[in-house]
Amino acid sequence: MGVTTVTDVRPASVSADGGVLHTLFRSEQGGHEQVVLCQDRASGLKAVIALHSTALGPALGGTRFHAYASEEEAVLDALNLSRGMSYKNALAGLDHGGGKAVIIGDPDLIKTDELLLAYGRFVASLGGRYVTACDVGTYVADMDVVARTNKWTTGRSPENGGAGDSSVLTAFGVFQGMRASAQHLWGDPTLRGRKVGIAGVGKVGHHLVEHLLEDGAEVVITDVRAESVERVRAKHPQVATVTDTEALIRTEGLDIYAPCALGGALNDGSVPVLTAKVVCGAANNQLAHPGVEKDLADRGILYAPDYVVNAGGVIQVADELHGFDFDRCKAKAAKIFDTTLAIFARAKSDGIPPAAAADRLAEQRMAEGRRG
Repeated sequence: MGVTTVTDVRPASVSADGGVLHTLFRSEQGGHEQVVLCQDRASGLKAVIALHSTALGPALGGTRFHAYASEEEAVLDALNLSRGMSYKNALAGLDHGGGKAVIIGDPDLIKTDELLLAYGRFVASLGGRYVTACDVGTYVADMDVVARTNKWTTGRSPENGGAGDSSVLTAFGVFQGMRASAQHLWGDPTLRGRKVGIAGVGKVGHHLVEHLLEDGAEVVITDVRAESVERVRAKHPQVATVTDTEALIRTEGLDIYAPCALGGALNDGSVPVLTAKVVCGAANNQLAHPGVEKDLADRGILYAPDYVVNAGGVIQVADELHGFDFDRCKAKAAKIFDTTLAIFARAKSDGIPPAAAADRLAEQRMAEGRRG
């Protein structure tokens, strides 16, 4: 195995605007403490581990397994995701900083136990500065394998000392964010009679469907994987479907749009045609660029910051480190309702979009952690 820092990336490999090095060091995003590039030729592993902050404690965040178009794209994703985890963990009240890892490649083609074991050794090399878990493309069974080569792995199966699937509480937290959005906008914390569109009904989205139906909402779904849609429809034939996300965001009478797939769902193309009055979903990094939050506000669309409402999963995996208790975790995840309402109130009082208000609150806690 070989380990290098991101500063070893050659200038020719980055874009004219600075690329990964610019993202790593630019002060307006607070910088990253450490970025490690990992390679194990024997197993084919290529991975990036990014630690944004350990001000509040060891960096905690999942491992994404994805077929990136380039290594630079993978590094940038790790940087953005790890920064988001710092803010998410801070607002979730956890004693953890933010970290994230990405494994480069199609998990359906290259994922093996040998590769995951090699990855676990890289996590172990950080000596506890980074605690990993599941993310897109990785599952509980994968974390069981990773844990065989390091003790800083969460999201494991109950049979192996873990808490199991964290998507259950992630969906529950998003639902609490929707309830808070409904309270703020319509004066009642229920989704009964509201039309909710979910883009992505995979690990988190299909659990979210359950909460919404139980609360009396009308649900419309779409997913790039036909089998994911079919699974939901087989259990809940009353759920409507549309062909793709482009059709979903234009759905007439949509009250809430829930992006639950990959990031960048809110962009210069989607925001102008979005029919929903609220955006609240599980996907990370939903804002394609900082200006999008103002575009949403200008259109009168209430945005529940993604890293606030999707924190249920990280609350669960953090609890696993101390002896998992589901009821305790669910009680903590239920507080996402209050946190979301507080962010909306701060946004109103400060005259800023909710995402900016959430950032201010998170940065305040991280600054207090550094002083401590």
